Amino acid sequence: MTVLALIGAKALYLLYAWLIGAIVASWLSERKGYGERPGLATGLLLSLAAILVWLVIPARADSKWKLQGPLPFGSKGETVAEARARGVGEKPEP
Repeated sequence: MTVLALIGAKALYLLYAWLIGAIVASWLSERKGYGERPGLATGLLLSLAAILVWLVIPARADSKWKLQGPLPFGSKGETVAEARARGVGEKPEP
């Protein structure tokens, strides 16, 4: 009976790792401008490796990642629309 309990605990930890990978990958892909679905799909398929995948994929030009930075905490409450109005993230015309 103890062996089944140990297998159950390991399975629970693996389930948590799988869900955390899906959540973080979904959040990263949404911040990088691709939407939540691609991140969720890679998170469900690759588990924690999906986090590394989304850290390597480049952000789109008008994404939250480019306009507010990698973490939303330093943006001082500024929305993406306000950052666009300031002209942050725009490329100069040649």
